[in-house]
Amino acid sequence: MMMRKYITIQNNETIDFRTIPSLEYKEFLETNILFLKDVNNHCVNYFGFPYAGKLKLVCCIANDSKARIKLTCADINIGTNDVYPSLSAHNLALNIFERELSENFGIKYSDHPWLKPVRYPVDRFDKSSQISNYPFYQIESEELHEVGVGPIHAGIIEPGHFRFICKGEQILHLEIQLGYQHRGIEKLFLEKNKLLQRVILAESIAGDTTVGHASAFANIWESLCGFEPDEELRFVRTIALELERIAIHTGDLSAICGDVAYQLGSSVFSRLRTPVINFFQAWCGNRLAKGLIRPIVNNYIFTSELRKLLLKILDEYEPDFNEMIKKLFHNPGCLVRFEKTGVVSYGQALKIGAVGMTAKASGLNRDIRLSHPSDLYKNFVHQPVIKHHGDVFSRTQIRREEILQSIAYIRSILEKIPPHQNRKEISPKPRENAFTISLVEGWRGEICHCAVTNELGELINYKVKDPSFHNWLALALAVRRNGISDFPICNKSFNLSYCGFDL
Repeated sequence: MMMRKYITIQNNETIDFRTIPSLEYKEFLETNILFLKDVNNHCVNYFGFPYAGKLKLVCCIANDSKARIKLTCADINIGTNDVYPSLSAHNLALNIFERELSENFGIKYSDHPWLKPVRYPVDRFDKSSQISNYPFYQIESEELHEVGVGPIHAGIIEPGHFRFICKGEQILHLEIQLGYQHRGIEKLFLEKNKLLQRVILAESIAGDTTVGHASAFANIWESLCGFEPDEELRFVRTIALELERIAIHTGDLSAICGDVAYQLGSSVFSRLRTPVINFFQAWCGNRLAKGLIRPIVNNYIFTSELRKLLLKILDEYEPDFNEMIKKLFHNPGCLVRFEKTGVVSYGQALKIGAVGMTAKASGLNRDIRLSHPSDLYKNFVHQPVIKHHGDVFSRTQIRREEILQSIAYIRSILEKIPPHQNRKEISPKPRENAFTISLVEGWRGEICHCAVTNELGELINYKVKDPSFHNWLALALAVRRNGISDFPICNKSFNLSYCGFDL
């Protein structure tokens, strides 16, 4: 009988971890590379952790046409001189995952195309690898010069270093070095044994994606505990996710206007964002929705008064938004800065494994709400907003259309408020020897959390992937052949997360 090479699960499904087939590394590589030759498949997570004296590699390949996720494992030795062929040599989208594996566990690859440090975690394998000695790509030429930006930025921007190689004003190459923040989020998930501590960790992964990451954790924990969320919990998470999308997209439109010196748009969009986040304040006491999303329980009842308030906010928001976005998209001075600036082609987006808004702006359909829906998204006939030019203008258009789409979804959901269920006394235990994966479409794109428990039901591995983990490379590609003065608007059009990457 032929040995099974993989197991297939759905989003938010829990299985016995031991049922995932463990392959020889060569077969593991060949199996996953074969999966990824299908454009409907993409890698949502690839990680390793010590298990039974070996390093257990786990690769999660999502099939976006069938709402299934293929899981494979391989066991390799830890701390040896063994050299392995890389998956990245066959599929570049896996390069960032393998760079992380090499940094954390010392895996040596024979043919990795760009094997450099990723985060410089405190427990990295090679302590001699220092952020001060990051091996930037260099070109020797009297005609070229380098420009360094960061890691100290103005305002509230987090630490990251951008190294440009330019010919005059034209950018030939950009390399982005992150890894300045060492919060140890994934390790803290294992060290903290209280549910409240863990959910607070989840909502702190990326400050602008509180709802997205907290929802992923809530879904994964409920699945581990065999708890099926009811209509109220699904209602709360879906409403909150779409409100977070509206708020951040609106704020980004303000920032994009600011970067092209269109002060009217910057001011109006900033003003429009405020009532949306203030609604979170009225609902749960925090404008970023901290404390709102919790596994199993809902501590903040969505009342008829909140419904009236939210509808009033949307009624006042929508006409002003439509008027301002029309002015923006008819402003020649703005359009000349947006169009054909910061282009990422469909081929590039596919090759690097781009997700979310970055992928959709280049014609690549990557939206978990369609491909692997959970919560109330299962009830929608969701049509992702797809553009095809891959430029700043496309990414700006996506924000406009997703905002209007989110408003329509919220209006539809508000037609019926589910009754409140009081479950404060319920505290189910996680399943033993379990594996669970949760995918959520945050405003930035695909969020993925994975969890593994031992024979006592204790977490032994928790893996987080923010969409920025895929998409920072897209920014580096986008700025090539652009003037260096266009970097701010290119950067803002992606608005990627430093802390979501650094963890």
